Amino acid sequence: MILGEISKLQYNNKMKNNLQQYKKELVEVFSKISGNRGLMEEFLKDILTPVEFETMALRWQIVKKLNNGETHRDVAGDLGLGISTVTRGSREMRNKNGGFVLVLKKLGK
Repeated sequence: MILGEISKLQYNNKMKNNLQQYKKELVEVFSKISGNRGLMEEFLKDILTPVEFETMALRWQIVKKLNNGETHRDVAGDLGLGISTVTRGSREMRNKNGGFVLVLKKLGK
């Protein structure tokens, strides 16, 4: 039994290390195709499920609306989402060095 647990732990640690590399590789892919809108759209459609793509699109709308000063309640109502979903986006925006804030700055929003 203990040997099985050790094997699981080793597997989990190896997977965590691999996942870090996989994420870096994915970021590199996005970086390389970022200038090609058509390719980016096709890649996103292929790599994400339709629900994941919709979720990402909604998450971006949450960020934009909150950045424009809309209230959590208004954003939730406009997008048909729960307040907790909007609150998560709001929490992420508190990180002034986080991706949402940096992208909004880059886009001039």
